[in-house]
Amino acid sequence: MPTDKESTATDKGLTSTDTGPSLSDATRGRILFGGDYNPEQWPEETWHEDVRLMKEAGVNSVTVGVFSWAKLEPTPGAREFGWLDRLMDLLHDNGIGVVLATPTSSPPPWMGRLHPETLPRDEDGRIEWWGGRQHFAHSSAVYRRYAAAITEDLAARYGGHPALTMWHINNEYCTFDWSDTAAAAFRRWLQNKYETLDALNTAWGTAFWSQGYDIWEGVLPPRHAHYMNNPTQVLDFKRFTSDALMECFVAERDIVARHTPHIPVTSNFMPFWQGQDAWEWAEREDVVSVDIYPDPRDPFGGQYSALIHDMTRSQARGGPWMIMEQAAGPVNWRGVNHPKPHGLNRLWSLQAVARGADAVCYFQWRQSRQGAEKFHSGMVSHAGERGRTFQEVKRIGAELALLSPKVADSQVRGSDVAVLLDWNAWWASQQAGRLSSEIDYPAVVRAWHRALWEANTTASFAHPEHDLSAYKLVVVPQSYLLTDAAIDNLVAYVRDGGTLVSGFLTGVADEDDRVRPGGMDERLRELFGIRTLHEWWPLDADEKADAEGFRGTLWSEEIEAADDVDSVVPYKGGELDGLPAVLRKGRAWYLSTLPEPDALRTLIASIAEGAGVRPPLDGLPAGVEAVRRGDLLFLLHHGRDTVTVPVPGRHRDLLTGEHVTGDVELGRYGVAVLEAAP
Repeated sequence: MPTDKESTATDKGLTSTDTGPSLSDATRGRILFGGDYNPEQWPEETWHEDVRLMKEAGVNSVTVGVFSWAKLEPTPGAREFGWLDRLMDLLHDNGIGVVLATPTSSPPPWMGRLHPETLPRDEDGRIEWWGGRQHFAHSSAVYRRYAAAITEDLAARYGGHPALTMWHINNEYCTFDWSDTAAAAFRRWLQNKYETLDALNTAWGTAFWSQGYDIWEGVLPPRHAHYMNNPTQVLDFKRFTSDALMECFVAERDIVARHTPHIPVTSNFMPFWQGQDAWEWAEREDVVSVDIYPDPRDPFGGQYSALIHDMTRSQARGGPWMIMEQAAGPVNWRGVNHPKPHGLNRLWSLQAVARGADAVCYFQWRQSRQGAEKFHSGMVSHAGERGRTFQEVKRIGAELALLSPKVADSQVRGSDVAVLLDWNAWWASQQAGRLSSEIDYPAVVRAWHRALWEANTTASFAHPEHDLSAYKLVVVPQSYLLTDAAIDNLVAYVRDGGTLVSGFLTGVADEDDRVRPGGMDERLRELFGIRTLHEWWPLDADEKADAEGFRGTLWSEEIEAADDVDSVVPYKGGELDGLPAVLRKGRAWYLSTLPEPDALRTLIASIAEGAGVRPPLDGLPAGVEAVRRGDLLFLLHHGRDTVTVPVPGRHRDLLTGEHVTGDVELGRYGVAVLEAAP
């Protein structure tokens, strides 16, 4: 199992020494295909019908038991394993592997009734009752004891079952808790970090607003206050929450690992979820998995998917990763829940494979008839096996079986660009007293990734303190908070010949959210050629900042350039007329605004070309994505109109078996997977 160590592992800069089981131990040279299976919702005669349809669809893996705690332990200490015994045997007899979940994300009602201290509380002190899910206080010793007990018994009973291929711990960890139990755990976490109250008071800047603490018992989570909470207190509480949830994961992980050291372990991330520092979590998993639900009405849903794929692959240290959940059709939690048009499910599933996934799974197998998610789609919809959804699922399963021998265990190629991503910077930038509520960290990261995606540049993600030496270009969309180690890392990267591009509002604060002298760290000002940062000039939602050759959005800055800058793109008109919108000093670029999408794409493509970054394929029509994985070239068309893609040489399309020379024609949501032909 991975150790609880700090790591600087990235897509290319690997330092992890983990030699435990991996996704390949579960896939066994194939792409896993299936989804969450909740047979406890159905009479047992339905199980045999499910297995028939699974085999017809090419399903080879299902996740079982995610929400079955009340079924497994109907009263405290009782164990009802008979139904799960029969299910595991049935699935194994039909060649379907099982990702067995610990059911600890949704405790039974009896736990909250008998042990109210296991229920979390919100910022106002209100209890979050049972009746939904995720209703557990992560720091409750009682909850943790019950969770460990059910995990222990599951591992002991099924660790040797031949159907077991992977462990799935909990589900979508996302519980925040402001209770007294959490407060006590928060204080322990703070004492471990700061050791003394003087150090805590210094780090939190408690001289402001008379917040100085005289005893540890006076320290609380950032509960509802009359006015704004201390931002460093809030930042530390978010760090604590991520760590507290990770303690729950690690405790269960270690139990199953003791019983089955050869079986890989995962816990599914939610995409771009602010509650977990995914870099820290990924180092403690054997398999990195994610749930992804792009909006089918989003014209850039494919780009959002690509971002999540690239992020997850990078967290998996460049190796294969797993889609644990996606939707075969509509979800049920948007204001209006649109189905996926014909072909879009296939396109997005194969896009995930192109970008490194070795498992393509869904929530869930059969659409529920009752409960809160009965209108959330399943691989078998309410229309049944004749419905369009299941027929599309069958096609995807067949195509994944075709691709498996050629693609499983291979890596994505040509990822010479790293986009920096840091949960601490995200958390700190959300503080109530910020200069602009229009600045949304995920949206800014997505804007920069979109520019790379539209420029057909394959990107990875990295932490600012990771080894960046293998990348030709490093992009910092925005990083309000940067540690000294991160700043030194960026400076060294440029000094050693790398090309760095940074967006606005970067390097403002240190790890305690203390504004650095000058409003930006002096090492970064020297790196970018900034003599003085006079003022930040945030823009309203509909406001633009004109610059030479483009228009800026969201933000601008009153910057005085140093004498040694190599180039400046000035603002045109307004208060900042003539001042730098873009600076370049050597290989370091700084943008004090966010250019509109076309301008940002043009700029990043030019910088990437100058850094020696080459796209997988030239001359792509708009909306077509090209990715190389192993020896294969994936072409993915995100539009509805037929397009022609020029592909030099002779190839065979693995999906059709046809040989193509030169142009490849792609229709609506079309996909081609090409291997070179003699």
